[in-house]
Amino acid sequence: MARSETDPVGAFVPGPRAEIGGRPGGPLAGLTFAAKDLFDVAGFATGGGNPDWPRHHPVPTRHAWAVQRLLDAGAGLIGKTITDEVSLGILGENPFYGTPLNSRAPDRVPGGSSSGSAAAVAGGLCDTALGTDTGGSVRVPASFCGLYGIRPTHGRLDLSGMMPQAPSSDTTGWFARDAATFARVSAVLLDEQPPPALPRRLIVAGDAFSFADPEVAEALQPTLERLKGLVGEVREEPMAPAGIAAWARAQRTLQPAEAWATFKDWLDRDNPRFAYSVARGLVLGSLISEDERNWAALVRHEARGRMRSLLPPGTILCLPTTPLPAPRRRLPLSVLGPLRDRILGLCCHGGLTGVPQVSIPGATVDGAPVGLSIVGGPGADAALVGVAAALAAAG
Repeated sequence: MARSETDPVGAFVPGPRAEIGGRPGGPLAGLTFAAKDLFDVAGFATGGGNPDWPRHHPVPTRHAWAVQRLLDAGAGLIGKTITDEVSLGILGENPFYGTPLNSRAPDRVPGGSSSGSAAAVAGGLCDTALGTDTGGSVRVPASFCGLYGIRPTHGRLDLSGMMPQAPSSDTTGWFARDAATFARVSAVLLDEQPPPALPRRLIVAGDAFSFADPEVAEALQPTLERLKGLVGEVREEPMAPAGIAAWARAQRTLQPAEAWATFKDWLDRDNPRFAYSVARGLVLGSLISEDERNWAALVRHEARGRMRSLLPPGTILCLPTTPLPAPRRRLPLSVLGPLRDRILGLCCHGGLTGVPQVSIPGATVDGAPVGLSIVGGPGADAALVGVAAALAAAG
């Protein structure tokens, strides 16, 4: 991680800083933002967290939709941020560009793959930052860094100019340190204000709380009780009756298979360098059979039906964003593997079902942040932002 006076947390990609002023007088005038290095910025190479990607792809001539949207709203871009290689990571450790500093827990990873964006916001270098979320890449660093973060309804936002990974799960997301800024940015990117009335039904995902470390579930209880106080009707119910592990296995089948399809031509043509864990994941993705993909597609169909029936309009669900706080930095791969599986397991419903999710700063465990998430049915993004704002006001 290369730190400097202008980048004390090592969040930004090496080289000339992409800095562009926002449109004067817009609704986000005065705010600054950073963009994960999967978003195109005209005149700057899109690096994708891997030194061989920009060598074989042209420098973009147009901004990504999300970048342009924020600039048009008045926010100023201050740079592009480090990501796990081609977004294939969840911890935020990049062997080529380093691991950005988690300001809320300096001895722990920031979470990935939107590691630099989360680190820049948590470190106070910008007001908001763009990330991407396929299997948890905004939700996890939001939890680990004590931030607000959103995975919108899949397919809601224009992803043009955003480097893909697994298109059936890919989304654009963003971070903020406080609920007010989060609401301002969300209103611009979602093009919708929160509804005047809060949801009146809350489901506590008992299976998800049981999946988390007991210390995490206990630490989140005060925030959960505040959330219950905002809602008229509360009940506990499993999110995934067939088992979170079954949903996770399906997502771990569909996402790697799609990632292999996304990157195989580049791999075949240019033989790029990768960290072992990323290369291993791509190879395993290439070996997934049609029968396995068909099984996973059936599980996805079932999971989407479950979310539709569980989350009609006016109903939200809550769960821990991650089952544990951020792991410590530089742990061996043999230790990180099982932790990564558990983290992805509690995030699998996002990519599998496409529902929106907002992670809010929920608690700390041994001094490290953990998030509490609220989930709604498709299209309930703005309602979730409104709940996050109301919860902050009630706190």
